[in-house]
Amino acid sequence: MGRKSFRFVSLLLALPSLLFTAPLAADEFRSPSLTALRVDWRAALDQLRSEINSRPQIAGDFIFAPRRSVPRYDPRAMPALVQLNAISSRFFTGITQSPVPVLLPFDAAAYVDAQRSGAPATLALSRYQADFNPVDMFDAGPAGYSATFSLEPGAGDGMPSRVYARPVEVQITGSALVYDIADPAGGKGEPVKPLAATYPDLRRFIREGYVRYAFTRFGAAYVVSIQCLDSVARPRRLACKEAYPVAERFLKALRIAGGQRMRPLTDVASNIIDRPAVRSPDFSYRPSGDIIPNTGYRKQGGHPDAMAYAQIRFPLEKAPAFVRSQSYGKRDKSEGPTAYPWRDNFCESRSFEVWQCGGGYGHQGEDIRAADCPPSGEGREPCDPKRRGVVAVRDAIVIRGAKDQAATLQVNSRTEHIRFRYMHMNPHAMNADGVLNGRIVTEGEKIGVISNYLDHPAGTSMHLHFDVQVFTRDGWIWVSPYVTLVSAYERLIRARGREVGPEIAVTSQPVAHALPEDVLKPDLREGSSAEEN
Repeated sequence: MGRKSFRFVSLLLALPSLLFTAPLAADEFRSPSLTALRVDWRAALDQLRSEINSRPQIAGDFIFAPRRSVPRYDPRAMPALVQLNAISSRFFTGITQSPVPVLLPFDAAAYVDAQRSGAPATLALSRYQADFNPVDMFDAGPAGYSATFSLEPGAGDGMPSRVYARPVEVQITGSALVYDIADPAGGKGEPVKPLAATYPDLRRFIREGYVRYAFTRFGAAYVVSIQCLDSVARPRRLACKEAYPVAERFLKALRIAGGQRMRPLTDVASNIIDRPAVRSPDFSYRPSGDIIPNTGYRKQGGHPDAMAYAQIRFPLEKAPAFVRSQSYGKRDKSEGPTAYPWRDNFCESRSFEVWQCGGGYGHQGEDIRAADCPPSGEGREPCDPKRRGVVAVRDAIVIRGAKDQAATLQVNSRTEHIRFRYMHMNPHAMNADGVLNGRIVTEGEKIGVISNYLDHPAGTSMHLHFDVQVFTRDGWIWVSPYVTLVSAYERLIRARGREVGPEIAVTSQPVAHALPEDVLKPDLREGSSAEEN
């Protein structure tokens, strides 16, 4: 082939990627792209066989089909896994829905051995979970699974003492779907030498308020994480160095607890999303990243992001609604708190790590306010400013403990692995309504009302804080929900909004983990969520 012909063919091959990376036209939004990982269930079965055969007293209870005869996607040919799922399902409901091997600190073989030996049924489950308390949250679905355990102070033989005086929560997620996001901080971390033989690619790093341990196993992506502060130890604040031995105990205890081979997932391509053709006469919004001047960390600007990360139902029950700053509204003198145009507040200055924002710190989400109630009059629908409804943006499972002032909805499907968090609704009202761990909600279902709760009633203004996390190889990462909300609002009002204001230049990327000195400090009072959203 001649040199010119070769260049022409190379150009043709590169054309799809050139088209994909071409800049968006003004006023266009994209959906995210996701990579589907190929799970090696043969390797998982080999490990399961090794784990079970290490206990000869029960090995005969589990039947393994000859390796060469295992059909590619037939779980019926894996009776050992079927039996394991039957045991684990007693404690981890829905474990068979996971398409990746479910790694948990649960020694099913020890549990079976104890039952055969006549162990009392009342024996604490933590005995078989390396002293970790029974699972607080478990969700398995077509993309993978997530679970949360806890370790009490003083629990665990050989564990070093710690200053932190509360249970430590440990989260694990395993997924066959990872979001492809521009992430200059992604993939970094340090090896953990004591665990290198078991987890060759294990990385430990502190990111967005969590110490994280990321690794690949059987082709799937797993991340173990503990919320902590990269600071000195305090009785009410867990230092990350105190979290290290807890996480590493958890990792050493991980075993295959279940899961099921399923039809492989497929990659999800990014596309320009459809929007209403009819133009709204009222709705307008400033561009993504256009925060109020000088309200970003060290007066840096926002972060433009034209990605609609999910097609959701707008989280407020009714329009009109307004995405507006609740912390710096007085600086934006051009419009009031309940007026168009909307304005992004994702990168407003806070003490929370957010990789997208300049310097690495930001708000994590968007503040949304309902319209003021109109004057009462003939023909007008009654309006109570304290009863403005908040609804589920998607069919999802709720992640929330009884003491949490935040409620998170998790979507786990063949095309998404994403979380939506709501804040400032009254936790006592959510408890009364059963908005707690494990509840399944449907899109549009009312889950609360707009409130002003921040550690206590009247702790903030009447608004809803809403944010989005997607699962990556670094775990759950905050992404800007601004365009996602614009898109959802347009569907709610069945009309396309009008973008107003200047184009915004791209800002610098986060470079530091040190706590800034010129942002809002966490509230260290007992029971505080340290969340000024």
